[in-house]
Amino acid sequence: MRVAEASNPLSHPLDQVCRAPLRVLALTKYGDKAASVRQRFLQFRSYLEREGFQLETSPLLDNSYLEKTFLSHRVSPTHLATCLVRRFQALCRQRRADILWVQKELFPFLPGTFERALLWRNLPLIFDYDDAIFHQYDQHRYPLVRKLLGRKLEPLLRSADLVICGNAYLRSYAEHFSSNVEIVPTVLDVAVYSPGPVQSAAGRTTIGWIGSPSTWKYVEPLVPLLREVAEELDLRVRIVGAGARAPKLPRFEILDWSEHAEIDMIRGMDIGIMPLPDEPWARGKCGYKLIQYMACGLPVVASPVGVNTEIVEQGVNGFLADTPADWLNAIRRLASDIPLSREMGRRGRAKVEKVYSIQVHGPRLAKMFRQLALRTVAR
Repeated sequence: MRVAEASNPLSHPLDQVCRAPLRVLALTKYGDKAASVRQRFLQFRSYLEREGFQLETSPLLDNSYLEKTFLSHRVSPTHLATCLVRRFQALCRQRRADILWVQKELFPFLPGTFERALLWRNLPLIFDYDDAIFHQYDQHRYPLVRKLLGRKLEPLLRSADLVICGNAYLRSYAEHFSSNVEIVPTVLDVAVYSPGPVQSAAGRTTIGWIGSPSTWKYVEPLVPLLREVAEELDLRVRIVGAGARAPKLPRFEILDWSEHAEIDMIRGMDIGIMPLPDEPWARGKCGYKLIQYMACGLPVVASPVGVNTEIVEQGVNGFLADTPADWLNAIRRLASDIPLSREMGRRGRAKVEKVYSIQVHGPRLAKMFRQLALRTVAR
């Protein structure tokens, strides 16, 4: 890290202590088509710049890889090899960075000790994860993978100067290995997300879900129930991002996900849903769908799993539904009681503004970076 002379670094603003801008190399897992990269890295750029940091991102798996996987197309070994070579090239650029910001892991299925060895410059390290990625290894179906990689994340977590997690479940794991762990939810810009048109009492209510082909499996068990309640109450079911896996059924509207149309697709819903199984991997989810729905003024219905129980306040901004009967009752009530639906949507929007917005967490994360830089200078 480039340091200017200062008798007491902690008493000086960052731009007086360090020759700004300090260069942050973000080694992300995916390109900018991935919501986790946009929401947990790229949208913080302006806040970091105000504190004297310059952000460069380098993905392991590019947008072409994501597009092929979303479309269930085969990714060629040559393409994967190219991605791996680019990651090694990015690691060679450590000499031009002042801080490393790693998302999830450097390489899938590479032991953590080797990953740590690849960070040869011993720069200040920030480790960020918003999924229970440790369960990808410690609960793998093959015993050999569990044995060799079950503790894969530990070396990076132990080495990190700061660990940023998306929720309390992820923090509880990280705290076994790091003394500096912070929760930063996966947030959004409330100046960009806004409530849609007020639901008309005479219009057809739309139940909506947004996701990806890989997360559609969580909705599939609800399809018969959604079909039943849609026919019973003359509702529309809007499915965004499931791709070819979504069923073509009466009253079901299947839409392809689009970054540019995403918000309007949500604003065209009246009720947002987020079903999840009560499983370890699902407990690590950060509830971003719920935050999107609520930012657009929608009441929500969600499974009482993981962070969902923090985001959804039962009977206040939505309902937590555990059984099929719970789901039916919640949807029926919201679809039939429009004033209640509107009020819950208003409360949900207010909660996002207060707890889950970039306006709240942007300055907070930039302050974490600033404090890390100052601590490093003071060593």
